[in-house]
Amino acid sequence: MLHFKTLRRATATALLLFGVVKVAARTADGRAHANVPKRPSVPIISPPEGPVTSKNGTHLPPYNTTYYFDQLIDHNTPSLGTFKQRYWHTYQFYEPGGPILLTTPGETNAAPYTAYLTNLTILGQVAQAQNGSAIVLEHRYYGESSPFDDLSDASLKYHTIQQAIDDLEYFAKNVKLPQPDGDAVAPGQAPWVLFGGSYAGALTSFTMVNKPDLFQAAYASSAVVESITDYWMYFKPIMDHMPKNCSADVQAAIKKIDSVFMSNDTKEIDAILTLFNMTALKEHLDDAAGALRNNLWDWQSLHPASGGGIFFDFCDALEVKDGVSADEKGWGADHAIQAWGSFWTSEYYSYLCDDEGVVSCLGSYNPKSEMFTNTTIGNDARSWTWIVCNEMGFYQEGAPEPNPTLVTRLVRPQYDERQCSYYFPERFANQSTPVPNVDATNKVYDGWFVKEKHLFFANGRRDPWKEATLAADGTNFQSTPDQPLTLSNGYHCSDLSAQNAVDPSVLEVQQQGIKYIAGWLAEWKPQTSGR
Repeated sequence: MLHFKTLRRATATALLLFGVVKVAARTADGRAHANVPKRPSVPIISPPEGPVTSKNGTHLPPYNTTYYFDQLIDHNTPSLGTFKQRYWHTYQFYEPGGPILLTTPGETNAAPYTAYLTNLTILGQVAQAQNGSAIVLEHRYYGESSPFDDLSDASLKYHTIQQAIDDLEYFAKNVKLPQPDGDAVAPGQAPWVLFGGSYAGALTSFTMVNKPDLFQAAYASSAVVESITDYWMYFKPIMDHMPKNCSADVQAAIKKIDSVFMSNDTKEIDAILTLFNMTALKEHLDDAAGALRNNLWDWQSLHPASGGGIFFDFCDALEVKDGVSADEKGWGADHAIQAWGSFWTSEYYSYLCDDEGVVSCLGSYNPKSEMFTNTTIGNDARSWTWIVCNEMGFYQEGAPEPNPTLVTRLVRPQYDERQCSYYFPERFANQSTPVPNVDATNKVYDGWFVKEKHLFFANGRRDPWKEATLAADGTNFQSTPDQPLTLSNGYHCSDLSAQNAVDPSVLEVQQQGIKYIAGWLAEWKPQTSGR
C-alpha cells in the first residue's frame, strides 16, 4: 500500500512543481477520470540542474525561461488576431550557420519538457553535434497557450490538426529568437529540423506532407500517423511482450468477467462487483469492466531504463502464489480474478483514485460530472478529447471476436463516442455517438502511406501505439534513404531519451537518426531571396 500511495504523491508533487495541474486530477497520472485512456504523450525527462553556458562560455538564461510568440488564432482569417503561444529556447550549442531544431510535446502542458532542449534527448544530441539552437513550442489549446479564456465548444473551433501545422509554419517564419542572430534564422536563412513523438510525431509527419518545403529534415518517434477509430490494437504489443503467464491469466479473467456481466446471473455479477468494490457501478457494468483497463494502460509508462514498474507489480500479484510463480499457462481464471480483486481493492484503487468515490472516479454516465463540464484553461485532457472525437479516434477497446483480448469486450467505440457527446454537446448536437472523421485525416495527411524526403521514423516493438505507426504488423513498409524506418526493442518514444540508450537497439536507432539528419543538413543551401 505504501508503495502506491507514495508513488501517487510523488507524481502529483512533480506535476505541481512543473505547473501542470491546473484542474482537478483524479488519477495518479493526472487524468481527470480513470475510465478514459492515457494520452499518447511524450515522456517527461528531468532537466539538468545548474547554470546554462554557451560554447564560448557565456551564461545563458535557464532552460525554464518562458518566451511568448504572437500566434494567429485562425490562419485562414488573420484579422481575428493573435494569442500568446509559449515557447522555451536555448542556444547552448549554437554557432552561426547551425540549424534551428524545433519540437512540441503535443497534447500537454509544455512547461515540464525543457529537458528536450538539452543533450539528455535526441533533439539536444543533434543540436550538440550540428551546432544547433533548440526550441520547445507549446501546442495551441494546451497548457497556457490558448486563444480564448476557456475550452468551451465554441472556443475549441480553431483546435484542429491543420491549425497546429500552420502554427509551426507561422512560428518558424516569424519568430525572433532570443539569440544574437535570432532575427536572421528563418527557413531559407537557416535549416530547420522538426522533432516530435507520439501525437507530435504524427504532427511531424503531417507537417512534412502539408508543408514539404518548410523543414530541411524531421524526426518522428512513435508517430501515430494512421488515425483509427476502433483502436483495440493498442493492447496487442502489450499482449505480445508482457509475461506469458500474466497474459494468459488476464485473458482468462476478462473472458470470465465478460461472460458473467453479459449473463442474467445477478448473484455472480454481485460477487465480482463486491470483489472489486464496484457495487456502485451495478447499473453500468461496462464502466466496471472498463476500469480494469487501467492495469494494462500502466504498460505505456515503461521504458528501457525504468527497471520495472506498477505494471509488473500487477502481474506479480496475479502470478506469484505462496512464493511460487505460475508457468506460462498461468493459474487460471478463478485464481486470477480473486488475486486481481485483492490487488485492486487493497493497493491499486487508492493509488489510482485516491479518496475519490467509485462512481466519480470510474463512472462515465453522468453528463453533468466535472469530467465533462470542466472547460478551464489547462484542462489538457479536454483539448485532447476534442481532437480524438473529431479527427483521430484511437478508442482503446476490447478486441472484436475472434481475436484474444486483455480487456473487456463490453467496451466498444460507442462507449467513447457517447462520452464525446457529453463533453461537447454543442459540437455534437443530436449525435448520441458521433464518429470521428478519421478517413479525412488519413486522406489529407497520408497516414500510413506517407512518402516524404528527409523524414526519419523511429518506433519500438513494445510500444502500445505501434499498430498506428509505420511499424504496424502486416504493413511491411520499406525503409528508404529518404524516409528511413527504424525499429528498436523500446516502448513508447523510448528513443527520444538518452538514458534509454542502455538498450543497444534504442542506441542504434538514435545513432542512425543523428547520422541521417547530419547528411540531410549537409544538403541544405540558403535561399538567395532570404525571408
